[in-house]
Amino acid sequence: MFSLSNMPSTSSVLSAYTSFAASAMLVRSMASEVRAIVDQCIPDHLQTKLLSVFGLLYSANRSSQLTLVVNEYDGYTFNQMFEGAEIFLRTKITPSVERLRVSKFSKDKNLSVSVDRNQVIVDEFRGVELRWRLVTAEREEGREERKYFELSFHRKHEELVLGTYLPYVLERSKTIKEENKAMKLYSLGFCGDEDGGGVWGSIKLDHPATFDTLAMDENAKRELKEDLDRFVKRKDFYRRVGKAWKRGYLLYGPPGTGKSTLIAAMANYLNFNIYDLELASVQGNSDLRNLLVATATRSIIVIEDIDCSVELHDRGATTTAGNKEGDGRLTLSGMLNFMDGLWSSCGDERIIVFTTNHKDKLDPALLRPGRMDMHIHMSYCTPDGLRLLVSNYLGIINHQLMGEIEGLMKNVNVTPAEVAEELMKSDDAEVALNGLVEFLKRKATDEPHYNSNVEAGVLVQQMECNKDEEERRRRRKIRKRSLEREINET
Repeated sequence: MFSLSNMPSTSSVLSAYTSFAASAMLVRSMASEVRAIVDQCIPDHLQTKLLSVFGLLYSANRSSQLTLVVNEYDGYTFNQMFEGAEIFLRTKITPSVERLRVSKFSKDKNLSVSVDRNQVIVDEFRGVELRWRLVTAEREEGREERKYFELSFHRKHEELVLGTYLPYVLERSKTIKEENKAMKLYSLGFCGDEDGGGVWGSIKLDHPATFDTLAMDENAKRELKEDLDRFVKRKDFYRRVGKAWKRGYLLYGPPGTGKSTLIAAMANYLNFNIYDLELASVQGNSDLRNLLVATATRSIIVIEDIDCSVELHDRGATTTAGNKEGDGRLTLSGMLNFMDGLWSSCGDERIIVFTTNHKDKLDPALLRPGRMDMHIHMSYCTPDGLRLLVSNYLGIINHQLMGEIEGLMKNVNVTPAEVAEELMKSDDAEVALNGLVEFLKRKATDEPHYNSNVEAGVLVQQMECNKDEEERRRRRKIRKRSLEREINET
């Protein structure tokens, strides 16, 4: 039977509680010390394996994990962290990975191997285990699927991962990309599509043009190379003066003077990708902005024949209904914003190149510095250009016919493309140069003589004005057939 006399005294209860509390504090202290020793002596990945084997603290271990999500796109802008992770993880593939993506394109020497969706890549950085996983999420019908990486690690290493590891991944991926970079030519929509989707499709660019083989004025060539060198080295300068890190060039002159070849030479010189933007395919100003922000850094955006590829309406023009002319269409205002407005700053180290056969047709607002910073005249073939072409095509420096050819060229406007075509007709230098002489003589009889190249150039431009549309269609057909051949080969 229960009796009050059997109850312990108050002093006994307090003494027992004090002893229990002291023991609990001692146990917690010992556990903390043991945990600290374990953290110092046993790497995280080994701790994780031991815990998984014994099943200890499983729920606590799960809650201590942190996962970072790296989306492919941040709004309209391509996420450089996603691209960096994709490149970096190709070097971390191990035999434990069960599924890989393997591809090879027509001009590649080696296979391209990358991780497939939902596969886990384990990396270790300064003793910390980091687990990467590529996830693909389905979107609504008619829209592209969304891709992102998940990066999981112990929560206590958050500062190390964000402050040191991810910047290391970006820097390492940039080095890998430069070492293995194959330049690409991008166009709207499907075009070989080595990059797996997006508004821009691409094929590998393997154009052999260089400044050394380019038949253009030597002074203009030197000035352009110096300007490009300054541009790529002045990142801090552009930021200091408050300008977007971009540069605009206008290439103007008659057809066949090497404007497209010069663009390829610029890309090879800088190792930049090329984005071929046809304004006729752009639906409106918003579409143009979306295309701009979807381009990568270190790239050349090319808009050929800007004077006749699309009609750019004046910013002040209105319709009969009183609405702005640019509603739902591409306008001059939209183009200007594309070139040097707020949207042009969404990306670094970009070059925009415009070409035209008729500079005088362009709106003066397009021509000013900040939009088309450097104007490069692509002239008819000069004596310097002739000697370079003869050296490139025939492998000779001097020939007895060179003087006669240079004399004929003083009275005839001939493009580098026309000279090159004649030189390609025979491997025998004597035969090829004689053919060029005959070509120049025929051309001289077909064209009137002028006291200056300026007068002749004006008349030639007037004669060629009506042929622009036909020439543009021909070039597009040639480009389309070339791209189809690339796709078929792939």
